[in-house]
Amino acid sequence: MDPFLDFIRLLRPRAALLGRGLDAAGDWGLSFPSLGDLLFVWIEDGTCQLTRPGYPPVRLEKGDFALVRTLVPFTLTSNPNVVPVDSVAAVAANQGNRLMLGSGQDRTISLHMGKFLFSAANKDLLTALLPPIIQIPSRSQKLHRVHSLLSLMDAEGRDPGPASEFILVRLAELALVEILRMPASDFSEQGVDSARRGLLSGLGDPVTMKALRAMHADVGHEWTVESLARLCGVSRSTFATRFHAVVGVSPISYLLQWRIALAKEALGSGTAKIEEVAFSIGYKSGSAFSTAFTRAVGCSPRQFAESSSRRIREEP
Repeated sequence: MDPFLDFIRLLRPRAALLGRGLDAAGDWGLSFPSLGDLLFVWIEDGTCQLTRPGYPPVRLEKGDFALVRTLVPFTLTSNPNVVPVDSVAAVAANQGNRLMLGSGQDRTISLHMGKFLFSAANKDLLTALLPPIIQIPSRSQKLHRVHSLLSLMDAEGRDPGPASEFILVRLAELALVEILRMPASDFSEQGVDSARRGLLSGLGDPVTMKALRAMHADVGHEWTVESLARLCGVSRSTFATRFHAVVGVSPISYLLQWRIALAKEALGSGTAKIEEVAFSIGYKSGSAFSTAFTRAVGCSPRQFAESSSRRIREEP
């Protein structure tokens, strides 16, 4: 059982390009609102700055790839003093064509931008895994697997053919998975917090890894701290302390969170009955499951399922 694969399957990440990219020259700026999305920017040629209120600017150069969680607004620009164009309005008005910004012939830049979409039921699972910005410079040698994907993106962007957008989107999705499964230390040189905790940190620890694999392999089992510690070959107190330090929550809290995540996915599909979901993830009654789910999510399983069904019907 691979817990990370479970995680990816539950998130179901997929990429969507924002138009066909951007070409700019001279002074220009493109602003992005705070919507909580996970955006990506890949610099095909040239340089620009990524600015956010209250933070120093981030310089992006040719070949760089950046993931940006839009917890606060940000701007891509040649000059922070330029009044930027609103990206939402610009992309909509351009009807999927390539954006053209700025004037003149100097300081030209070409870039691709897009966003990652996730399963609506569990996209919050991503929050603990990613800092606000991850920048992968083209010069970084440690991230060679990601750069192999970016090289393919570069080749496709420079010489597009049939189904080019499909290929670019798939390559971006693979780049995200590669980034997610990297140790946090791989990003330390880019100034990203190396003290991240969560599933990936747990899978990198020889003790907590055994417990995580066991819980994912049999989520309905009546796991206890004692039984997990015994499985990992350490004392109860050592295991509990280490799991919390590495993963960020207690073992039983993690198990509950994963059970609720599986339940949200099943209920969101609209095909599973509440009692069936309850038994499949280890609850002995529908009422016990309903109480735990309501406490964790803020609404009952039935209300969650109905809300998910309405959202699916309203989607274009």
